Amino acid sequence: MQAIWILLGKTKYSARFYRSSKEQGAQEVKIPFEISAEYTPSATKLTTTQLTELINDGVSSSAAFENIITQNPVMERLKYQAEVLAKREVPVLIQGETGTGKELFARAIHNASSRAGKPFVAVNCGAFPSELVDSMLFGHKKGAFTGASADRQGYFQQANDGTLFLDEFGELEPSVQVRLLRVLQEGVITPVGAVKEESVNVRIITATHRNLMQAIHDGHFREDLFYRVAVGVLSLPPLRERQGDITLLADALLMDMAKQDVALINKKISANAKNIILSQLWPGNIRELRSTLLRASLWSSEDLLSADDIKQALFDRSQNNTSLLDKDVSQGIDIQNIISDLVKHYIPKALAQANGNKSKAAALLGLKNYQTLTNWMDKYDVK
Repeated sequence: MQAIWILLGKTKYSARFYRSSKEQGAQEVKIPFEISAEYTPSATKLTTTQLTELINDGVSSSAAFENIITQNPVMERLKYQAEVLAKREVPVLIQGETGTGKELFARAIHNASSRAGKPFVAVNCGAFPSELVDSMLFGHKKGAFTGASADRQGYFQQANDGTLFLDEFGELEPSVQVRLLRVLQEGVITPVGAVKEESVNVRIITATHRNLMQAIHDGHFREDLFYRVAVGVLSLPPLRERQGDITLLADALLMDMAKQDVALINKKISANAKNIILSQLWPGNIRELRSTLLRASLWSSEDLLSADDIKQALFDRSQNNTSLLDKDVSQGIDIQNIISDLVKHYIPKALAQANGNKSKAAALLGLKNYQTLTNWMDKYDVK
């Protein structure tokens, strides 16, 4: 008689398997192969129909969203919401950490909308020189200022009839926020040096990694502008919270890089390498994961990326762990920001360890109960 054993170990670290029998007692089991699997606890709460929809990508029907790769229920819901917003002429605000795919969502919304085929103009608001911001946004006429040797269209004119994507929207200076609010309210611009106003028909999609509600509270961002752009709001989770997606994205990113560099065509990720990937927090999110995989692929002479290849491609962040204790108090510090950083670092880790159970996560963090944890999450805007 033969028997097949199925061994499952749920851990982000290396696991050892043991078997026990009356005759031989407890013995460690040697697994003759590498294994890696990413656990998605949310899927256990789904019905068979819902699981089938996820398998068949049944949530989002538009081809515009095919580049957003996920099997995570939260992300699938966001794709569905984005598709709903694409069909409506409303401003959209996309929130999320750097590298979470905000521009990818913005382009998908544009491509699935009635403006598909029209211009999509992406602008980094954090890169605006203060003295040229009006010219860059609204254009200028010849002779309007020194160096203006010809008429120039601004970003609003370039995006006319299409979509203007304003990335790093929270970096706009207050004076620019006032002028932008008028354009959004009235749909007209005045190029620098012009006498007449020009009408523009532009859909606005904004993105930021900042907490704009906190910026409003601190007096750094206009509340009226916020409510003008925050009609359809999408909050993208960081990669560390996308359970079930990390190794899926790693494989997809490696395949995508192979399309651009034939030397990477046969590159694959070993099971042990995937376990190293799963053990990381990825503060730089998808962008960091992609660059890490590219470095590992470039330095590895083998087609199968090993755990050591991934380890060598990772950046050492050990020096950041002591920086909280090394700040120069004589220059002034913001202790609330320091506390916020600690809370935002450890609460997601505790929730992940507890599979989303707030009571267990609270216990891991030394908090009295789940309500205390919820209060901390609300206070420090932990998603």
